[in-house]
Amino acid sequence: MSHNIARDTVSQTWSKPVTAPESTPEQAQVVIIGAGIVGISTAWFLAKQGIKAVVCEKGHIAGEQSGRNWGWVRQQARDPREMPMIIESLKIWRGLEVEIGEDVGFAGGGCLFTARNDKDVEDFEAWLKVSREFGLDTRIISGKELDAQVHGGSQRWPAAIFTASDGRAEPHKATPAIARAAQRLGATVLTGCAVRGIETSSGRVSAVVTEHGSIRTSTVLCAAGAWSSMFCRSLGISLPQLKVRGTVARTAPADVVLNGALFDHKIGIRRRQDGGYTIAHGSVLDHGLTPSTLRYSLKFVKALMSEFSVLRLSIGSEFFEELRTPRRWPLDQPSPFEHKRVLDPEPNAKVLQEIRKNLDETFPELAGVEIVESWAGMVETTPDVVPVICEAESIPGFHIATGFSGHGFGIGPGAGKAIAGMLGGTDSGIDLSEFRLSRFFDGTPIRPYTTI
Repeated sequence: MSHNIARDTVSQTWSKPVTAPESTPEQAQVVIIGAGIVGISTAWFLAKQGIKAVVCEKGHIAGEQSGRNWGWVRQQARDPREMPMIIESLKIWRGLEVEIGEDVGFAGGGCLFTARNDKDVEDFEAWLKVSREFGLDTRIISGKELDAQVHGGSQRWPAAIFTASDGRAEPHKATPAIARAAQRLGATVLTGCAVRGIETSSGRVSAVVTEHGSIRTSTVLCAAGAWSSMFCRSLGISLPQLKVRGTVARTAPADVVLNGALFDHKIGIRRRQDGGYTIAHGSVLDHGLTPSTLRYSLKFVKALMSEFSVLRLSIGSEFFEELRTPRRWPLDQPSPFEHKRVLDPEPNAKVLQEIRKNLDETFPELAGVEIVESWAGMVETTPDVVPVICEAESIPGFHIATGFSGHGFGIGPGAGKAIAGMLGGTDSGIDLSEFRLSRFFDGTPIRPYTTI
């Protein structure tokens, strides 16, 4: 059967040729840099307010991490600062298909984190206090109740933490569908349109300069994912941000071993809409050392320590590529964003082998299922593993929304609603003060609560 399965279901999102716009508008109320799920969701919510944003994307809609992630939409084990945003986001996800009239692959099924030992169970119990504070349905389950959620597993987990209200969606479908909804309401989405920089007048934003010309505006949002730190640095704004590579794969349709998502130290797995599974390693992230690693090392000490057991460090072409990249560039000449339009790293072959082995060991029923596609993505992260969402203090009118640290897909619609409120001057009901950039420089303790 597997020979009839498309081999590029996911990767077609970013492997097609980049399409440049036929024209660009002369002005816009808001310009958004980046067509990932956060930028696109923001444009959609702005359009619902009657504010017609222009989204400028150097590559493809959801061409980077927004189309390459695991597809989890979870509240479970979030940093408390993110909880109001993800709770709101799940409300949006549940009604999204009806509202926009398109399939995004959203389904429930819940989220399970399995325990290996008593220490894991203690950690879960500690997070239950957070879940109760926010009124979640999170519970610790074991025995027959756990067996009812996971079928055919070889592991005898002592317990798991389970949030039945969590869900999942299909990354290759979701952001493009929201983009079309935003466009129907008046937003403009331009692909193949890199923003080289901004212009200011009287100290505040007056225009963005794209490869196809300038767009006058007083409000800009940088939602450029892993490119955000480089862009901000060209404006004299220090944004602590590093990248890790995650390797992911999907299987052919297979027997049902779970209907939601499960995370174990060996495997991260979730049921796909097509009947297969999206799978990843439960304990491996690759980080290629770069000059940014050195530049921001002191701020990332605690995050790196908490992730040390899962990080595989290396030094190679990424280091020298960043070293060669200028800090600033002329705005009338091609920028680094045009030289490389899409971050498209190769999946780690060794990690893929480990994923295959771990899948077979954990779920013997899936031992014969074919892995039909694999890919990798660059996850941008901050020192405390929660995003930066704020207006830049040094450039009025320039706003930042980045550093979602692997949480961006699930939280994206809720973040978009909150950011649209920030840009449009409306009250979204979500407090963004905890996400200010200045927390990394004003003496606020940097305490990662969760992981990438």
